[in-house]
Amino acid sequence: MQRPVSTTRELVHLAWPMLVAQLAMMANAVIDTAMAGRLTVVDLAAVGIAASIMATVLMSLVSVLFALPPIISHLYGANRQGEIGREIHQGMWISLALALVAILLMRFPGPFIAISHLQPAVETKVRAYLDASAWGVPAAFALRLFFGLSMGIHRPRPVMFFNLLSLGLKVPLNALFMYGLFGLPALGAAGAAVATSIDAWLMSALAWGWCLRHPKYAEFELRRRIAAPDFAAIKEFLKLGIPIGLTFIADVTAFTFMALFIARLGPIMSGAHQIAANLAALAFMIPLSLGNATSVLVGQALGAGQPERARHICWEGIRLGISIAVVLCLTFWLAAPHIAAFYTTDLQVQTIAIPLIAMVGLYHLGDALQAITVNALRGYKNSVVPMIIYTITLWVPGLGGGIVLGLTDMLGPARGASGFWLAGIGSIWLVGGLMAFYLDHTSKKQRPEQAPDTGN
Repeated sequence: MQRPVSTTRELVHLAWPMLVAQLAMMANAVIDTAMAGRLTVVDLAAVGIAASIMATVLMSLVSVLFALPPIISHLYGANRQGEIGREIHQGMWISLALALVAILLMRFPGPFIAISHLQPAVETKVRAYLDASAWGVPAAFALRLFFGLSMGIHRPRPVMFFNLLSLGLKVPLNALFMYGLFGLPALGAAGAAVATSIDAWLMSALAWGWCLRHPKYAEFELRRRIAAPDFAAIKEFLKLGIPIGLTFIADVTAFTFMALFIARLGPIMSGAHQIAANLAALAFMIPLSLGNATSVLVGQALGAGQPERARHICWEGIRLGISIAVVLCLTFWLAAPHIAAFYTTDLQVQTIAIPLIAMVGLYHLGDALQAITVNALRGYKNSVVPMIIYTITLWVPGLGGGIVLGLTDMLGPARGASGFWLAGIGSIWLVGGLMAFYLDHTSKKQRPEQAPDTGN
């Protein structure tokens, strides 16, 4: 009878620093939105649209590195610490290539902007935001390597610390560059991106400087000479990482392209949707942290040859995550007017945002289920089937259904942003159900003598 309690405590012990770290990261976007909302509707819309483009580009590429925690957790569970440094060094070469692609896409965002049909004033601010953000891309990838290492070895507190430190710098840096304090030019929406880039470089330098000098990381041989790219090791890394990256592309683009299509309806509708999207992403940090904890513990259990324990961890994580999601759902329904007022003082934006915030509650229930199940599957080094499920479900009934319901009269009057959210709710619940079924199948067939594959 003690085992479920012990597993729950272990999940919470690992998840809460991750949650604090994720909330701190997400709070940066909330701060940008709230501070832009104190400027103009154009600045608010520009931050939302530019952040959506940046998330599409950056997260789709950096997500390839999400293969690192399960790879490291398997090595750590099997007491093969000496191989962990090699994985980090090869991850560095992968990061450099991915960062270059991200910079090029952010400096030349024409295809993304074409989808949105932006007003000239909004487009100018969006381009300025993306140009400034590109300078921080290499630092963002370096930080992700550090985070992946720390999470994979069951040490999330350094990740929490550096994210909290980053958050503490965000407001003053934003104020300096957005509002033009102490004689600096007021850059508006672009100032938020300048602040983010500076913040990322500071945190990357501090995190790796601390890591390379800390005795608890010495066993991983991180300071040894970095070898030339090992293409066999990189290939194995990418077998897991590329499907994870494609899964994120399906997930992130379905969500952010929704913002780009809604931008066609004008800055007021776009601003209201951005509030709802910010809230959904903020709530997502809770199941994401639980999912990350589940993935690490599952990987360590499998590395130690304990498949039954790995299966138990999966379902304990799901039970805990759904329980929290129900509480959040009720909170969104009851507090929607107050949440909208926190984000913006514009009454038109508030009026549209309030029903969207209520819909976020329903969306979050499905989002919590899929977040935990997909991360649990990564603990099994299983990423191909989730990629297929995400791509088909989120793009066809999800984004496609949103376009039909939100922008056309094929199924009644066009519903605008609410039509996109209705389709999103249905698709995310379908993803969660399919992923839970597949996780059950995967965990049942795992045997102690089997080494988990990196394929499907």
